[in-house]
Amino acid sequence: MWDDLAPIGRDAASGGYRRFAWTREDATLREWFAGEAAARGMAVVLDRAGNQWAWQGDPDVDGPGVVVGSHLDSVPDGGAYDGPLGVVSAFAALDTLAESSWRARRPLAVVNFGDEEGARFGVACAGSRVITGALAADRARGLRDAEGTAMADAAGRLATGFGRDDETLRRIGTFVELHVEQGRALVDQDAAIGVASAIRPHGRWRIELPGEANHAGTTALADRRDAVLSLAHVVLAARVAAERHGGVATVGRVTAQPNGVNAIASHVTASLDARAPKNAQVRAIVAELTDAVASQGGEVIEESWTDVTPFPAELAGRLATLLTAPVLDTGAGHDAGILAQAGVPAAMLFVRNPTGVSHSPAEHAERDDCLAGVAALADVVAELTR
Repeated sequence: MWDDLAPIGRDAASGGYRRFAWTREDATLREWFAGEAAARGMAVVLDRAGNQWAWQGDPDVDGPGVVVGSHLDSVPDGGAYDGPLGVVSAFAALDTLAESSWRARRPLAVVNFGDEEGARFGVACAGSRVITGALAADRARGLRDAEGTAMADAAGRLATGFGRDDETLRRIGTFVELHVEQGRALVDQDAAIGVASAIRPHGRWRIELPGEANHAGTTALADRRDAVLSLAHVVLAARVAAERHGGVATVGRVTAQPNGVNAIASHVTASLDARAPKNAQVRAIVAELTDAVASQGGEVIEESWTDVTPFPAELAGRLATLLTAPVLDTGAGHDAGILAQAGVPAAMLFVRNPTGVSHSPAEHAERDDCLAGVAALADVVAELTR
């Protein structure tokens, strides 16, 4: 399975992946998922956001069921493991169980959530946010990519059905997402597998900074209103605010107008991603940065926000005991967190990442640790379906 996925969306120069929602690469990944499900006799259904659910058993008759899986999309030039490791491991865990004397007493599903990274349309976990109602259907349809294409147009006929999906949510008794760790906590604890306790609060904001177009060679420095210079001030202010309030802040996407080599920028649009252990810390970072942006004549617009998301302590503790695994929180957002906020019992397993690097081609997990993750996920499924 891993070999089948390896070439899809891979950039030959960087070695990273570009697997964005509703693209040719995404369609190929969806076909792969459907093929793996069919090979195991699992029925694939789509929900109201286009997420794929491969069911073994009937959750409407014998449910709710146990669901495992993750996502297959990536950030620009992302790594191979973020998302796909969870989907591949889910199928592999079911294979492991099928080879044993175990028999499920509840329906089982593997899920592929769409547009988890939000790399194309700017809202992370869009697939799970739509079906839980955290992202309004009209707003989802109106989201646009860098080329101006609306999600409604990219998704086609499927977009007409976007909306909260209570039928799908009722089918989920427990959701467990396996994911490569995006940090070095497991390396520091010398553990192959970890269990998540919570997802730290995080959000995304759009920064708009005005300027005035002019000639790069003839305009005196004193006469310039350079939006890129304003951006430089804001980027440094974000770093200072994050350090002051004990969090992290990233300006990761920048668009300048008119974007010419010999033209002073008339406008800059930038993104802000801010995270911290507590809600108040993130809000303090953004408030301080908002003042910095206002001092440059700009504005900050919130695009998404996720409160601190604790996973059910009893469930996390049960899995940690079962696997003899450490418990840790994470600063990365996941579909499991969106479902947990919607009241769905959810948990996460992490697989050790020796580099600690993620959202990069350097992202990695050793084969033995990946196999330990499959074994752990199989144990979890067996425990939850007894």
